[in-house]
Amino acid sequence: MAPTLYMIPPSPPVRSVLMTAKALGLTLNEKIINFPAGEHLQPEYLKLNPQHTVPTLVDDDGFAVWDSNAINPYLIGKYAKDDSLYPQDLQKRAIVDQRLHFNGSVAFGAVAGIVRCILYEGKTCLDDNDKTRVEQVYAFLEAFLDDGKPWMAGDCLTVADYNLYATVSAGDVLVPIDGQKYPKVATWFDKVGNLPEAEATKKGLAIFESLISSKLQ
Repeated sequence: MAPTLYMIPPSPPVRSVLMTAKALGLTLNEKIINFPAGEHLQPEYLKLNPQHTVPTLVDDDGFAVWDSNAINPYLIGKYAKDDSLYPQDLQKRAIVDQRLHFNGSVAFGAVAGIVRCILYEGKTCLDDNDKTRVEQVYAFLEAFLDDGKPWMAGDCLTVADYNLYATVSAGDVLVPIDGQKYPKVATWFDKVGNLPEAEATKKGLAIFESLISSKLQ
């Protein structure tokens, strides 16, 4: 049996899980949740994930976990052939964990807050505060890439790059990355986007782009 991923395609966290699974050569049983119909609020889903968010992963033994910043390290720990994407070395792992926490609490928080206003509160244009919030994320990421580091957590590609790429790709739809102001971020973004595993994110990203453009004037 393959793990089941409860999902909606345009979600950045969902797309990061799809990217991780592709990198691992892991086939997931994708189960799309109908949010407008309230499927995420049904008792059977709440039993899996009381926060009623996506993604939620249910492994083939019935183990359930949600939040991509937890799901992806779990998948790597169980299914990867080595620890390159999520290092066993405590210091290297601490840096990866910091980037994942940054992704969940700062980067995705900034993007999701704006998207929520567009989709559910009728916001039709971005204001200066919105642009500042997203650009603050880019500024932090630019600092993470200081000293010539090619990847977000150092010298090697890790799960931090997958999770942050999925979030930043949504941020780039809202506030395009300025390569003059954030040259390291722009270079990193293009590099991750050209990885084979990034192909798994493209369909969902196209849906996200279409959805946002239909709402903004």
